[in-house]
Amino acid sequence: MERQTLAPGFWNDAEKAQVIQKEHGQLQDTIKNWEARWKDMEDTEMFLEMVMEEKEAELELEIARKIVAMEGELELAELECMFNGEHDASNAIIAIHAGAGGTEAQDWVGILMRMYLRWAEIRGFKSDILDYLAGDEAGTKSVTIMFKGRFAYGYLRSELGIHRLVRISPFDASGRRHTSFASVMVMPELDDSIKVEIDDKDLRVDTYRSSGAGGQHVNKTDSAIRITHLPTGIVVQCQNERSQHSNKDTAMKMLSAQLYELEKQKKAQQAEGLAGDKKGISWGSQIRSYVLQPYRLIKDHRTDYEVGNVDAVLDGNIDAFIKAYLLLGK
Repeated sequence: MERQTLAPGFWNDAEKAQVIQKEHGQLQDTIKNWEARWKDMEDTEMFLEMVMEEKEAELELEIARKIVAMEGELELAELECMFNGEHDASNAIIAIHAGAGGTEAQDWVGILMRMYLRWAEIRGFKSDILDYLAGDEAGTKSVTIMFKGRFAYGYLRSELGIHRLVRISPFDASGRRHTSFASVMVMPELDDSIKVEIDDKDLRVDTYRSSGAGGQHVNKTDSAIRITHLPTGIVVQCQNERSQHSNKDTAMKMLSAQLYELEKQKKAQQAEGLAGDKKGISWGSQIRSYVLQPYRLIKDHRTDYEVGNVDAVLDGNIDAFIKAYLLLGK
């Protein structure tokens, strides 16, 4: 296995042991999951035979529930078999930013934020809002969220790109249809085996008073941190912890992740001879469209997968879109 690094050097024995231990743990989890699924199947087969002999309505209903539950668990196990990227097993950091559309776009960011938080709740993942900037009149200008759980990045990397919303605006007294855009950036949380060298002289660190929830202590102290990486212009912020030190540590993780992704993109562009111009957060660059008017349909433009149950998707049921993307072998 090659060292995952953006800095020169060699792995020491402790780093090698850490990587091997991590991979061993991941393989053990996969084996345990499949063994559990196999045992569930054997138990269900035995239970089914008993139900067929007894022919009791209550037992038939119970076995039907068990089969439905087992199907869902097998679908999840099948989905996780598609995670073969180098960081798929990592936690994920999502940053959502409002694009063209003003207040409408800021409200759209709030809707997407809720969708991903609900998805994490369904999946049993832990989510932490690292930074939050409220909209001028409504909604959210930008939000950064950490998702912690098995294969969090493997799931969420499919969400990278521009998301487009079409609906009758609740902020338009004339009831006109509006189109709004939001960008979703997805990064893995880097572990200690990945070295991203950051020179202190390239950083500008600012402290400010937290604006979000967090209690009286947070609001009375300059605990929030904003770090600007001067060579690239990348800005990261964190305000979810009470401690300024903790916020700085988290912000540095966010910066490392962004610099790592930026370097990967540069290398990919050089290898493929791409121009490297990043698409704007506007018309023509969307990966997925959420249409609420004049019809109701959500369509992923990369896979052509579409769903008519808009409410279910916006309530966090996005696994079908994730699976369709993974089947492309991305």
